[in-house]
Amino acid sequence: MTKKKIKQIFRITFIIASISSLYFVPWILVKAWILPLPNTVQEQLEEGLSHGFDGMIVYVDQAGKPSEFYAAGWHDKKNKIPAYPQALFKIASITKLYIAVATTKLVKAGRLSLDKTLAEYFPELAGRIEYSDKITLRMMLQHRSGIPNYVDHPDYWIKPPKNRQETLEYALDLPADFKPGEDYGYSNTNYMLIEDLIDKTLGYPHQQYIKEEILIPLGLIHTFGSLSEVNINDVMSGYYVGIDKDFKTENTGLMLATAEDVGKFLRALNDGSVFNEGEQEIYSSVYEYEHTGLLPGYQSIAKYYKDIDTVVIQFNNTTNFNGYDWNLAEIIFSRVVKIVRRNNNS
Repeated sequence: MTKKKIKQIFRITFIIASISSLYFVPWILVKAWILPLPNTVQEQLEEGLSHGFDGMIVYVDQAGKPSEFYAAGWHDKKNKIPAYPQALFKIASITKLYIAVATTKLVKAGRLSLDKTLAEYFPELAGRIEYSDKITLRMMLQHRSGIPNYVDHPDYWIKPPKNRQETLEYALDLPADFKPGEDYGYSNTNYMLIEDLIDKTLGYPHQQYIKEEILIPLGLIHTFGSLSEVNINDVMSGYYVGIDKDFKTENTGLMLATAEDVGKFLRALNDGSVFNEGEQEIYSSVYEYEHTGLLPGYQSIAKYYKDIDTVVIQFNNTTNFNGYDWNLAEIIFSRVVKIVRRNNNS
């Protein structure tokens, strides 16, 4: 068989395989991706509603330009309250950025050590977390500890934990996911333990430390440590596909903020103004400068684009962990960024 014939067969095989693979691609994602790009961010959010989201918020901060605020859909579907950009939102794992900054400040102050082990900090857990004498604070910050993620426990969603100790129990007495420092494995358990460590070190809640050392200096008056600190009506409702319930009152101990406050924090994180002298070098060695968040009823994306000196924050209040809502949110976010870039260059 000639090389030319082999190449023809290869091309045909590749085309057939490509066409066949499209059968398994969710067409809602294909549609969301290939639709013509709208002229404005607001139009993109309205389009997002047609993909199944109940409400959306976007905040755009371009250096040298006034901040832009967008909202579409419902703030509270039951009470027919339209979405508005100043609503409070459960930012879920974006909280880890604040925890990492707080830890960095305590390390610089000499109150914590990146190289001290979990067993040293929590001797009571030494026999319940594998390799606790090898896991360092640095590894926990970097998600390189190998500590199992409590949300991955098969009973976590069947029997939701009622408190912090029950949550931790879902990560204890289990084999490590890998040996410390030898791999990467995102684990919420890492940051829950770091929060407890900060509390233990300070003798008071880490939320208070974050407020005093991060929020107040940056003027972030619309960021809160828990649901108990806010007016519940100011919180955007959260919905889970197939469940007739507002998840607004769930997960009471997690941080809430407006999109603008998250955006201001993210800019301060990236331009270094959240840090005191010597802190940013420490932070850069242990964590990242952007994040996403996911809870039942709440999705959030926070990113900074250095080439256009722009922060983009997106909140969506509809989730379906067995569906494609997260993928859709990412597609919408990428299209929002494209619109911002296009308008920036026009």
